[in-house]
Amino acid sequence: MNVLVLNSGSSTVKFQIIETDLELIKQDKDRRLASGILERIGSHGLITFQAEGQPKVKMDAPLRDHRAAVDTILRWIISPEAKIAEIKSMSDIHAVGHRVVHGGEKFKMSAKINQEVIAGIEDCIELAPLHNPANLKGIRATLELLGEGVPQVAIFDTAYHSTMPPASYIYGIPYQFYRRYKIRRYGFHGTSHRYIAYRYRIINHLKPEQVNIISLHLGNGCSACAIKNGQSFDTSMGFTPLEGLLMGTRAGDIDPSVLEFLFYKEGMNFNEIDNLLNKRSGLLGISGLTGDMRELIEEEHENQDRRARLAIDIFCARVRKYIGAYFAGMGGAEAVVFTGGIGENAPVIRERICHGLECLGLTINAEINKTLFGGRAGKISSDESKLGAYVIPTNEELLIARDTVRVVMNAPRRW
Repeated sequence: MNVLVLNSGSSTVKFQIIETDLELIKQDKDRRLASGILERIGSHGLITFQAEGQPKVKMDAPLRDHRAAVDTILRWIISPEAKIAEIKSMSDIHAVGHRVVHGGEKFKMSAKINQEVIAGIEDCIELAPLHNPANLKGIRATLELLGEGVPQVAIFDTAYHSTMPPASYIYGIPYQFYRRYKIRRYGFHGTSHRYIAYRYRIINHLKPEQVNIISLHLGNGCSACAIKNGQSFDTSMGFTPLEGLLMGTRAGDIDPSVLEFLFYKEGMNFNEIDNLLNKRSGLLGISGLTGDMRELIEEEHENQDRRARLAIDIFCARVRKYIGAYFAGMGGAEAVVFTGGIGENAPVIRERICHGLECLGLTINAEINKTLFGGRAGKISSDESKLGAYVIPTNEELLIARDTVRVVMNAPRRW
């Protein structure tokens, strides 16, 4: 089965074509046939395509809307220029899996898309006003272009966290606001954390219920997840992706009274404060230079920049604090797992995060840690370490493709 995986953002569409089916999933032999990204939707777009074993193809073209973007993807996939042997026509695209950011409390599993599911995603727009509308544009465009005969599946970022107990997701505000408006912790990056739990289980030959780890998705957006008995027990992102760890441009945890203080002192309105917390804070706000961890590491190393060092120190301290909190909340854990752009590719950050966690029994093998980047997976804790530490590259697209197959084939989800 050839599955088109779509991740539709406000001005971008990312895609992959993955060949998979129930037997390939069982053998862990799924294959990515092609991938790409279309940027600047709504204007003159930038397009990058790459088929398996072929060099990247870059071009520009007008992209009026998401329908035009999806149409461009489909036309390229079936074109001779793409050189995808498995796909000659639209009929060779057997299913479509869509990343959907917010499923609220309604969607606790991936779901085959129909009018009822679309209505449910629309109901969650007020919970994710920047994401769900764009996800819906991708869904509607694909339905229009491929027709209802091609099954489509929604895979929700929030679904994995639906197993959290109320003590993890209820906020300390009057309970009536949860009842009226469903104000609670939802958590995000669920597809990534779920994949990490699965891959950790495979590496260590465990049953799903034997997985007790702290998963750290560290990129421009960052979140921690306490995975207990294979399920999400707690996570750092909350009602929105703003809460939790310090991120590239997001503030993470902050005293809400700071916002009132800024309102009076700076005369900032709600939109300005929201922009400040989401786009001008985090690593960027502290360093005054950039929200890119690679550039901050370079600035600290080459120029001994004080604020770059401060931003990195705060970033690592926040991650360490969540590791300690989740270790206690879970009653212990077997391992800490790093993933995401920073988690997979910044050995120096992993080492700085782990420094000071000897109290939990964690010591890392510095030499092995230095060698794991660029897609390499492995164990970075020392042989003597009581708490394990791993680097496991995430693969959300693969999980979306596999879920799509399972839903279409009405097969049980095993992880």
